[in-house]
Amino acid sequence: MLYRVDTSSPEPLFEQLAHQVRVAILGGVLQPGDKLPSARELAAALDVNLHTVLHAYQLLRDEGSLELRRGRGAIVTAHSAEVPERVRRAITALVAEADAANLGPDTILTLVKEALK
Repeated sequence: MLYRVDTSSPEPLFEQLAHQVRVAILGGVLQPGDKLPSARELAAALDVNLHTVLHAYQLLRDEGSLELRRGRGAIVTAHSAEVPERVRRAITALVAEADAANLGPDTILTLVKEALK
């Protein structure tokens, strides 16, 4: 999988990385048991600080998407790809309603984040 970061984006680099991994998991590109590049390798490839990658990996670990083990690296967990079908349907309905109301992606994300608080 190819990872990219946009240094001109207001979104923190660690969030950009975490987002890409989440999308890959939910899209089936990354499967449970798959190993991600080591934090050191990914940091070097992206020309970012090692702690940026570690922060992204730790965030994903805290969410339950990754398992981090010394010597083994970052492994996609079995439950990380499990999104109930009713949640997928609700998201599809939300996007359709928001589109009908001419709400942009940033507005939708803000509303969802606020609802999660």
